Amino acid sequence: MEIKGTIIAALPETSGVSKAGNQWKKKEYVLENTDSQYPRKVAFTCFGDNADKINLQVGQVATVYFDIESREYNGRWYTDLRAWRADVEVPGAAAPSAPAAPAAGAVPPPPAMPAGGDEEFPF
Repeated sequence: MEIKGTIIAALPETSGVSKAGNQWKKKEYVLENTDSQYPRKVAFTCFGDNADKINLQVGQVATVYFDIESREYNGRWYTDLRAWRADVEVPGAAAPSAPAAPAAGAVPPPPAMPAGGDEEFPF
């Protein structure tokens, strides 16, 4: 899944050692999606190698790609959004726009002539 919005919080990185003796680390962020009529805040986690690959700052506009994962613990269910990619928008960069339509009544320019001269024409 994916969601686009502004990063409104970047929580401190946490790390530790699992029961199996493996090192782990995670970063947590909160994104506010303002594309809809009712803005939503979404907390997500960057875990393991993704904690190093994904480095977001408060105020950045980003599209975050994540997997939803739920697990049961003592009869209760907990859901995580685990980000695996984030594309940050560059400020001031405009999206590519379509060519402008000709004004009403304007004559379109003639098609470009192929290079090579007369030998490419059948007559």
